[in-house]
Parts: sequence; C-alpha cells; structure tokens
Amino acid sequence: MKILAIELRRLELELVAPLVTATGEHRRRPIVLVHVETEEGGGNGECDALLEPGYTAEHADGAETVLAERLIPLLLAGAGEVGTAAEALARLALVPGNPMAKAALEMALLDAGLRAEGRSLASMLGATRPAIPAGATVGIGDTPAVVAAARAAAAVGYRRVKLKIAPGRDVAALGAVRRELSDVAIVADANGSYDLGHADDRAALRAIDALGLAALEQPLAAGDLAGSARLVSELVTPVVLDESIDSMAALEAALAAGACSGVAVKPARLGGVAAAVRVHDTCVAAGVHLSIGGMLEAGIARAASIAVGALRGFDLPGDLGSSDRYFRPDVTAPHVLVAGELPVPTGPGLGVVPDPAVVEAATARCRVFRAS
Repeated sequence: MKILAIELRRLELELVAPLVTATGEHRRRPIVLVHVETEEGGGNGECDALLEPGYTAEHADGAETVLAERLIPLLLAGAGEVGTAAEALARLALVPGNPMAKAALEMALLDAGLRAEGRSLASMLGATRPAIPAGATVGIGDTPAVVAAARAAAAVGYRRVKLKIAPGRDVAALGAVRRELSDVAIVADANGSYDLGHADDRAALRAIDALGLAALEQPLAAGDLAGSARLVSELVTPVVLDESIDSMAALEAALAAGACSGVAVKPARLGGVAAAVRVHDTCVAAGVHLSIGGMLEAGIARAASIAVGALRGFDLPGDLGSSDRYFRPDVTAPHVLVAGELPVPTGPGLGVVPDPAVVEAATARCRVFRAS
C-alpha cells in the first residue's frame, strides 16, 4: 500500500448527557480523526483518547501532537510505501506507547485496504454474528436519578445496563436498579476505585456480590493483581478487568495470577484491532469471559469496535450503545438500536463514512500531510 496523504482533523463534540465516573466527569468529547489517501482509495480512523489523562496516560491533545510530529511522518517516509496495515504498525513501534494514536492509523489503513477489496472489517476478522447485544452506561448520581436513567435505557430496549460506582456511591443505587430491572443484566464498573486495605470497601464489595450482578468491572487499582485474584476466589460475581489489561503482557500477567474471570476488550487502549483480536484469542484459549468495551467513541471507532465485538468469544454483555446516547448527530450515520442489539456494519471497510456537514461543523483545526 502506498500512502499519498494523511489528513489529521480535530473535532470538538458535546456529549448528549454528562457521564460521571469514579475518575471524573465527561461533558465534552474531543475526537481526532485521520483520513489516509492511498493509491487504491481512502480510509478513515478515529483516535479514542479522552480529553484529559486519567483513564490512561494518553489524552487527545497528546495523541494529536504525536500523530502530527512522529507517527504520520514515519508512515509518509519512503514516499509513503507502508505495505500492509500490520507492517505499518510495526514501523510505528519506533515510537513507544501511544496505543490510541496508533490504533487510529491502523483503523484508517484497514478501512482503505478493505474498501479497495470490497470486504468488511467483520468478514476479515471472521466475525459471523449479524448483531451484538447493546449496552447502556449510567454515570454516578443520586439513587433516584440512577434508577430513572437505568429504567429509561431498559424501556427503549437495552438488555444490559452498566452502573458506574465508587466507594460510598454504590450499594444503594445498584440494589435499587437490581430490584427495578430484574430481567436486565446489571454490571457495576468501579474504574479501580476500591482498596482492599479499607474495611468499608471490603464490606461494600461483599454487599455488591450479593446482588446477583452480571459482572463487577475493575474494582481495584489497575496494578493490584493480587487483590483482584483474591476477589476472584472470594466473590460469586465475575470480576472483569479493564484498565489492568492494556497489553498482551498485562493480560498474561493477569491470567498467571488468576486475577480475572473476564476481560473488557477496548481495541484503542490495546493499540488497535489486531491487538484486540490477539487478546480475544488468548482469552478464548484460557476459558476467560470477554466483553467489548466502549470509550465514548464516535461513529467511526464505534463501527470498528462493533466488528471486534462480533467475534465468537464475547460472551458477557458489552458497553457499546447506539449513537444517540452520546452524540446528536454522530459524525457518521448513526448506529441504531434494533431489538436490544447493534447491527454489525456489513459495508466495505468499516462500513461507515464521515458525514461531511457534521465533521465540518465540529472541526476545530485540520492539517494535511503529503508523502514527499
């Protein structure tokens, strides 16, 4: 594959509703889009880095900078000849870290290559499901507000609701939602906010375990594999790791420690689609449950994650919901809830394209880099 040019575009979007988590509040969503133009045609990618470092060290401003100053010049060196998307990623390994920025470029290259072939990403991955179960995420709030938000999600067809929790803002809301929505899968996501060294946290985790939830996600800090292993042995509720799993090495360490019943796979955090598939395959071989995670992504990255989530190993309900829970309008045609599921895009490449009017209206800046 020969790249002729790469467009780097920064968008500023507002979330439909703020999302409060144990690590902060999200109201505004920066989006970094990349468009690669090759001799065979174009492709689009989206960087999932959030506004500020916190969930990970990577953030939108930093990702945009490293794309412009390091990663894009690396791809355009040598007259833009990069070979396959996998070979391009290998070249980018010269720059350490920055998995979300690299994932955006991999996404765009895959989109371009698959469009030229007339194949979808899902078919390339071997995913056969026509749709995946959708998930709605409800932020931390007072119990009546959390119950109302969960009820509203169930009313429009969501069969899985994730509640963000934190110490002191957990058992009451979870219990109320569990009683209200007895036929909906409920997941609690702590974003690493509990500490087994605190007696109150241990008591809260035991109380949460008694509620019959579908999963408890990242209860402890990312590096506390020993504590997570203890919870796996003590709790009935599946313990799913999210922030802890940011690489294959981290996954292997967690599996060796017996620190998880399941893994939340977020392709961007792992460095892209190929890395997410490797994690999927390893977990399937190890008999570990899988859910597909979300990053408040817009329509391009959401399409890629839906395709990954259609792989056979994803047996726990995931995060991904319809576009209108997050953006109105989305930067692509919206991903729409159908009978509690999200259809897997079947068009060539990612199966979605940016809406020029929406993109232009949300653009803060745009730069074009050309192969020399």
